[in-house]
Amino acid sequence: MYKGKSILCIIPARGGSKGLPGKNIKELNGQPLIAYTIEQAQNSSYIDSLIISTDSKEIMIIADMYNCCYIQRSEVFATDVSPVSDTICEVINDLKYNHGTQFDIVLMLECTSPLRRKDDIDNAIEMFIDNYGTTDSLVAVGELTSDTEHPYCVKIEDDGYLQPFIKDSPAIYQRQQLDKAYSVFGGIYIVKVYQYIQRKTFYMERTIGFKVDRWQKFEIDDIVDFICVEALMKKHE
Repeated sequence: MYKGKSILCIIPARGGSKGLPGKNIKELNGQPLIAYTIEQAQNSSYIDSLIISTDSKEIMIIADMYNCCYIQRSEVFATDVSPVSDTICEVINDLKYNHGTQFDIVLMLECTSPLRRKDDIDNAIEMFIDNYGTTDSLVAVGELTSDTEHPYCVKIEDDGYLQPFIKDSPAIYQRQQLDKAYSVFGGIYIVKVYQYIQRKTFYMERTIGFKVDRWQKFEIDDIVDFICVEALMKKHE
């Protein structure tokens, strides 16, 4: 709890993955990938309840190993095309109607984005609640720092000529001349519970960004991402 606001943290973790099978339990520098996010959440000073939502027996076993509670996800919410919003709402409703427990804020941590600094979670919670009256949600973002990352890039038309990817974008060819742009980092999402139930999204009219460093932005979707994250962890440990 922080400033009187109760905080529920949810880690969504399916057993299946097409890009990298079994990625959530794949060993990363000596422990399962999901373990890093569990430990980071457990080290928070503000999280009141931590729940893993999963359909995987292996992930349930790991949750038990790390003394973390879990809820078995309904099969209908465990497919490749199931939106994460259904999972979040399922956990919120289960706690409310089956356990009589309600929260002011829900924090989602994706275990495929483990490169969080020690204080990132609590700093993000403080940032959100300190701006509670003027903010609906918070997401972690990282600055796009290279010419290939910035949205003012080009595409190849059918005739083979290069054209700006964004129509009517200015003719700027140096990143230093461009406005700063940011991409979403899946490591931290925070929202007011009642608004999430209504809207089922972390992106609202008054969403603020919690900035992270470039090296933290990697999200594990395939083996290349996995190798990069493993190397970055060794460098920054």
